[in-house]
Amino acid sequence: MAGKESEYDGPLDSDLVSDQSLKLQDQSTHLTTAANATAGGLEITCFSELVDDATFHFQIIRFPKQIYASIGCNSTKFGDLYAAASTRPSNTVGVTSILGGSSDNTGSGIARRLVLKTGLNIILACSIPKNSPMLEANAEKKLMEKLVSLGYTQPR
Repeated sequence: MAGKESEYDGPLDSDLVSDQSLKLQDQSTHLTTAANATAGGLEITCFSELVDDATFHFQIIRFPKQIYASIGCNSTKFGDLYAAASTRPSNTVGVTSILGGSSDNTGSGIARRLVLKTGLNIILACSIPKNSPMLEANAEKKLMEKLVSLGYTQPR
């Protein structure tokens, strides 16, 4: 580095740095609280997925009769918050925006479909960019895959 000063005096393994920043392994963590053994316990699952150059960060909290899910795209930002539940007697799904967003945003559609597939009430925090249907589809697909693997969906 002739003629250039550097603030960093230690060795720099550029291959190691680039490998760590470009390769995102499936770092899936399933945490079950000690209270899970008793009725009313919570199950908390956090994981990240790299899909088509976008990193999705997920958090799922399973309550006895509902699921809280958070989807972050390239960040863990909280995003808009939606609540969705099945209505009676027609069994349609009602969705409302609790924080930010409106009923025509990305998160409301995902929340509606999650209620239909799980049969449970859904609280969804979503920070997927608007007008990105491929990102929305990929995030929903990965979330549903995880919900199925955890056994949170209703049988058909």
